[in-house]
Amino acid sequence: MNNNLKIAIEAALEAGKAILDIYHSDDFQVELKGDDSPLTKADIASHNVIMSHLSATDIPVLSEEGKSIPYEERKGWSQLWIVDPIDGTKEFIKRNGEFTVNIALIENQKTVLGIIYVPVLNDLYFSTSEMGAFKVKVNLKDYNVETLLEQGRKLPLERKDKSFTIVASRSHMSPETETYVSDMRQKHGDVNLISKGSSLKLCMVAEGQADCYPRFAPTMEWDTAAGQAICEHAGFEVMDWSTKVPMLYNREELLNGWFLVKKQFNT
Repeated sequence: MNNNLKIAIEAALEAGKAILDIYHSDDFQVELKGDDSPLTKADIASHNVIMSHLSATDIPVLSEEGKSIPYEERKGWSQLWIVDPIDGTKEFIKRNGEFTVNIALIENQKTVLGIIYVPVLNDLYFSTSEMGAFKVKVNLKDYNVETLLEQGRKLPLERKDKSFTIVASRSHMSPETETYVSDMRQKHGDVNLISKGSSLKLCMVAEGQADCYPRFAPTMEWDTAAGQAICEHAGFEVMDWSTKVPMLYNREELLNGWFLVKKQFNT
């Protein structure tokens, strides 16, 4: 597990370098269409870097860039990586920095390892089921994975503001989410609502900066796998809204149902 963790961390950080080269390039254009758009270039560059690192593990990979793998092939995988080379398309295009690189290791449909790297902020979140979840600042120009593992701060961190805090999507706020926020205001009184992009919302709960994250809008497995790992390993749960049990992965249908991230055993 520890070797897989080191490989995944290096994969995410090196992918971050490739993304930032494009993100900060002079010819960055905010366009979504076209095979040569900055987003497409960055997605492919990140995907290729990650695949080159993960290939050393001999574990199959399900990536947003390679999502056409049929279920008949995937269903026999007891272990797989789930990767989103760039999570937060709209945030990348807006250049607000709220996009991430997501890598998760799944065993028997459950999250056992998670990596989320935030290239613009230099924040790295990492977790395993054995050791818990951690956050550390990264100097991309000069880093050592062993040192990063030693310097990580265990999650959740202490929060000064104790008011009930909900984190929600910056780009996908649904009417159902607004209803949930209203219900929480009735229950807790004053509620602090924070908007964030990408898997940073999951990170905020794991970090202890938010009490819950309701997601009543579509997501895919690669959007949530790494964040679910980090949340679960920090003592939180990522619960399917319909079944009321933790979300499982490598399903036939890769589209997630609605879900709620919150502290375990706490309604």
